[in-house]
Amino acid sequence: MKRKLILDIHTHTLASGHAYGTIREMAYMASTRNLKGIGFTEHAPGIPNTCDPFYFCNLKVIPRDIFGVKIFHGSEINVLNDGTLSLEERYIEKLDYGIVGIHKQCYENEGMAKNTQNIISCMKHPKVHFVSHPDDDHMPLDYKHLVLAAKQYQVALEVNNSSLGKPDKRLNCYENYHKMLKLCMELKVPIFVGSDAHDPSWVGEFKLAEKLLTELNFDEDLIINNDLDKFMKFINFEV
Repeated sequence: MKRKLILDIHTHTLASGHAYGTIREMAYMASTRNLKGIGFTEHAPGIPNTCDPFYFCNLKVIPRDIFGVKIFHGSEINVLNDGTLSLEERYIEKLDYGIVGIHKQCYENEGMAKNTQNIISCMKHPKVHFVSHPDDDHMPLDYKHLVLAAKQYQVALEVNNSSLGKPDKRLNCYENYHKMLKLCMELKVPIFVGSDAHDPSWVGEFKLAEKLLTELNFDEDLIINNDLDKFMKFINFEV
C-alpha cells in the first residue's frame, strides 16, 4: 500500500469488559505508531460484562487530543435478530459514530438472506457509518446485497485485521473478503481497516489487512482511514 493507514477506528478499552487497556494506554500506543486518530468503540449491551450504556453519556469529559492523537467516540453496536440495534437512541446520539456487527453472544444465525437483511436494517440509522467484521460464514452474508446497501446508505465495510489472524475461528474469512472487496471496487463502495484491538499492543496493527489489499490492488481512494479529513467528513464530525 502506498498511503499509510493513519487512524484506528475500531478498538476496545477496559470498558468493554474483555479488553485490557485504558483510554490513555491505547492513545499512547497510537502515538508511538504515528497514528493521527483513534476511535474507541466499546461494545453495546448484548456482550457479557460490557459497560452500562450510561458510560456513553459522559464522553464529553475526555480530551479530544491525547498524546497528539485525535480522539473519537463510537460503539460497536450489536445487530439483533429482529433487525434492530442493541443500543437505545438516547445513547447513540452521544456518539461520533456507530459500528454495527453480528456477534454470536447475542445473535442466532438465520441464514444468509435474513442475516444480510438484519444488518442492512441497522445500516439505515444515520449515526451508523460502519459495519464490523462482515467475514464469517458461521453467520453467512450475501455480499452483493450488503455492498449495494452500503453504497445506498453511505456505510463503509470493515476489513478486520484481527479476523484475518484467526481463520480457524472466522470461517472462510479470506474468501469472503475477496468477494466483498472486489464488489467494493466494482461499485465504488468505501471500506475501512480496523485492528479490533482489545489490548494496547494491537493498536494500529494492520499488517494482514494491508497485505490482502495490496494483493487485490485495492483502490486506496476507497479507504476511509488513510486520511483524517476524509474520515471526519465521512462521519459528519463537527469540531
